[in-house]
Amino acid sequence: MSLQNLLDEVKSISDIDNFAACKGLISKSYEWLTSQEIHTGKVNDLVLGRATFIDALQRHTWQLMDLSSQKHISLVAVGGYGRGQLQPYSDIDLLVLSKKTLSVSQKEKIGTFITFLWDIGLDIGQSVRTIKETVQQAKQDVTIATNLVEARLLTGSEETFEALLQKLQSRSYWSSKDFFLAKYQEQKQRHAKFKDSSYNLEPNVKESPGCLRDIQSIGWVAKKHFNAIDGKELVKHGYFTPEEFSELLECRENLWRIRFALHLVAGRSENRLLFDYQTDVATRLGYGEDGKASVERMMKSFFRTVRRIRELNEMLLQRFGQDVLALKVKQGIDVNEDFELLDGLIAPKHDNVFASPEDTLRFLLLVANTPEVKGLHSSCLQQLRRARRAFNKQYFVELEPCRALFLELVRHPNFFGLGWDIMHKHGILQAYIPEWDHIVGMMQFDLFHAYTVDEHTHRLVKNIHFYGSPDNKDFPRCGNIMKNLSKPDLLFIAAIFHDIGKGRNGDHSKLGAVDVKKFCDTHGLNEKDSELIRWLVESHLLMSVVAQRRDIYDPQVINEFAQAVRTHNNLNHLYVLTLADIRATNDNLWNDWKASLLRELFLLTQKALDNGLECKVALQDRISEHQTIARKSLLSSGMNNTQISQFWQRLSDDYFARFKPEQIAWHACVILASHPMTDDFLLVGTSADTSKAGAELIVYGKDKEKMFAQIASVLDSRNCSIRDAQIMRTHDGYIFDSFIIQEQNGDRIISPSRLKSLKEAVETQLNKPGVQHTNRRKMSRQMKQLDVPTKVRFYSGKTNTTIVELEALDAPGLLATITEQFIELGCKLHQAKITTIGERAEDLFIVSNQDNHTLSHSEQVELKSLLREALD
Repeated sequence: MSLQNLLDEVKSISDIDNFAACKGLISKSYEWLTSQEIHTGKVNDLVLGRATFIDALQRHTWQLMDLSSQKHISLVAVGGYGRGQLQPYSDIDLLVLSKKTLSVSQKEKIGTFITFLWDIGLDIGQSVRTIKETVQQAKQDVTIATNLVEARLLTGSEETFEALLQKLQSRSYWSSKDFFLAKYQEQKQRHAKFKDSSYNLEPNVKESPGCLRDIQSIGWVAKKHFNAIDGKELVKHGYFTPEEFSELLECRENLWRIRFALHLVAGRSENRLLFDYQTDVATRLGYGEDGKASVERMMKSFFRTVRRIRELNEMLLQRFGQDVLALKVKQGIDVNEDFELLDGLIAPKHDNVFASPEDTLRFLLLVANTPEVKGLHSSCLQQLRRARRAFNKQYFVELEPCRALFLELVRHPNFFGLGWDIMHKHGILQAYIPEWDHIVGMMQFDLFHAYTVDEHTHRLVKNIHFYGSPDNKDFPRCGNIMKNLSKPDLLFIAAIFHDIGKGRNGDHSKLGAVDVKKFCDTHGLNEKDSELIRWLVESHLLMSVVAQRRDIYDPQVINEFAQAVRTHNNLNHLYVLTLADIRATNDNLWNDWKASLLRELFLLTQKALDNGLECKVALQDRISEHQTIARKSLLSSGMNNTQISQFWQRLSDDYFARFKPEQIAWHACVILASHPMTDDFLLVGTSADTSKAGAELIVYGKDKEKMFAQIASVLDSRNCSIRDAQIMRTHDGYIFDSFIIQEQNGDRIISPSRLKSLKEAVETQLNKPGVQHTNRRKMSRQMKQLDVPTKVRFYSGKTNTTIVELEALDAPGLLATITEQFIELGCKLHQAKITTIGERAEDLFIVSNQDNHTLSHSEQVELKSLLREALD
């Protein structure tokens, strides 16, 4: 089947009542589209060809229904269809235009025509209006006005269509200025919906920043103001160079290809590149059939395309704005012999300001030295892009003058403001070092990393820069560290290289450490500075892993971490880097829980280093301090020393080390104010105020069967996420469980009614002896597409305990399922530390066997088998 065969079959239909033939023709058109090799063939021919087929079918149907005999009625294609472009399942937008109000019989004929098109399987979006109605509605709605910019007569009255076009050129209609301002504002609002980021896990190939809408925006403004039919006319007007026009067409074809494949895979008009479709789209586009790796290759190409479109869109809309709005420069300031400031935008004075790679880096130094610069003038961006292509035969780092300039940049106190943004956004760092070029556009197929590797690093560096600025009020510890660093450039270099080893089939931290050591040697840094940078890159995950996946109140854990860190200087650098890294990974990732873990680990390690790694001394000081503060609070609330001491005698030192004074005081108040202890005594309490990490839920009483699993199941079913769980036994045989909980999306739970509901749900379940809780929470659509093999590792814990570290898919009911396997083997659970990283749960459990000893080798093997069987 070919396009010509389809067009011939359209002509062969002689009777509109031959409904089956028409419907069969639509099916054949999809067979034709589906059979094409879009990764090797020209997708343009298919997108234009589908529009050509639909044109022919509608014209023929119009004639067969005798609508061509109706005077002063036009069938007009509008919107994307008006451009003569149709993706496989795109809407077919039609305007039935009349000179005056239609008669009853004409309305019936038009209704029959539209219904027929729907019935044979076309997705029609139609409006039936007079010329006057069309103009009136377009004046009030820029969306309608935009659709009409691309109006195209399909069949019917040319006179009526021409009359509309004349009205659309009248002075009372949208002026070029008003239309430009409306479309520019519309684009800003659309970008804001996507947080002004092109780097989404599931981008919308039509609406996301840098995608098809941004190309269309250029076309709409050009058609309205310049009456330009295509981009070639913009080349003539000097807005484009021929190379830039070709680049825009190439980028559009890349996005068309993805959107085309996406429609075919989804079987409908779907523009969101959802996880559900990414693997099949990547395969259809020729990126291979190796699942995750194929998707990452496709997304890398996609994000590189998107960045180029954003540059061209920014450059052209700025130029259009200057012309359409007839803007005159209000303030021009000479900067040097090569550059000037035009209303805050830096602009070149002549055509060849970037004559060498050194000139490009000197320009960034100029931006850093000129705080009045607010952004790039379109002429500057155009020259910068041209230079980037001209110097692509070697990386800038190979040139000694460039290396000296680079060091000057990273040591400049203002560089990591606008200068760093320009270096990243416009591919200068990509031109500087090959390792950075490798990670540009690299996306990881998971729910944890919200940005490409290069965009994540860009944001991390911006975080570090912010910590050292006067505007930083939220991260005072980082601020103090930054102000006291003698060489902050070392931290910035480590930040730039921390993830540079990703995508190379090895430990990216070790690969990055090798890369950065080579970089330091090449740039002439001394051995001491080089070693600090190398260690930071190799160890950049260490603090995050220990804080979130180890028991930081175990003296052995703190001692081992302190020995790895070695010095206060290393600890300070690593703390700032870790904080910036977590916050730059995903907008929803940073929360008070992670902040408190890192803060605790930092302070405990600091004291351990002060005490010569005697962490037990630091912990004993902590216990005494917590007891003193909590006792003072309890005494002021009306309790006496005897009550307090009697209650505290039931608890171990471990309890006082783990809980804050506010928590200890609240626990005592709630428990001592409750009913006298009996065999069936059970207390459930909640508080939104005792922990910065989240709400706290405590359970105190006699142990019940599967208590922890039941609590975990109830909370999970009610869309709560458990961040931390402490399971303790008092000296007189009671169970004390404390859970730090958040909403599933990481938000704090502060509503009293929500906390009351959770408390009552847990109480109700625990008072149903022998009845297991049923969790009906469904797995999310995104999670279903992801595969996380279960991994189980064992470590020696404190006296008579074993640490079980587990990675698994964060499925509904996961925690309850895990603890049920502990029960199956007779394990006793002492502590749980819950970490969710995107779709992965990385949880830590401290357990002992039923004889209160560490798990034997055979018990470990059996537990691992039980967990894998239950979770995989």
